[in-house]
Amino acid sequence: MDEIRRRIRDDHIADSVVTIVLIGRCTWQRKHVDWEISASIIDRPNNERCGVVGLLLPTHPDYDKWPKDRNPRLIPPRLARNIGGNDPFAAIYKWPRKRVSKRVIPKVHRAFLRKDKTPWPDDGLHLFRDNRSGDCHRGWQN
Repeated sequence: MDEIRRRIRDDHIADSVVTIVLIGRCTWQRKHVDWEISASIIDRPNNERCGVVGLLLPTHPDYDKWPKDRNPRLIPPRLARNIGGNDPFAAIYKWPRKRVSKRVIPKVHRAFLRKDKTPWPDDGLHLFRDNRSGDCHRGWQN
């Protein structure tokens, strides 16, 4: 487990400036997503902090309700802790159904600009040791 986390942090996140979290129906349960978000928001000598932006995919059960009716249980908890307040470290947007690059690129740029603006993003959760359980895959095994 520690070796996988180190590789995520040092081999994949270290050269990034923004981490894009694609949020589908089961993303909130995934340990590797949790580890990637954690590696992105910690500022270390060989791994500078990244901006973080979440994109709620159309497969997410709350896609049509977002952002009016937020349900943080269905988004990665570490991301949920960093989207609130007047000057949040991270943001979540809906995946645009049309003209994706034209609509996503400005959101990624805003995440880049926010990355050093918030001095202490919230990484206070314990890292997931395993994937979280839930009914995510119910009905997919037909």
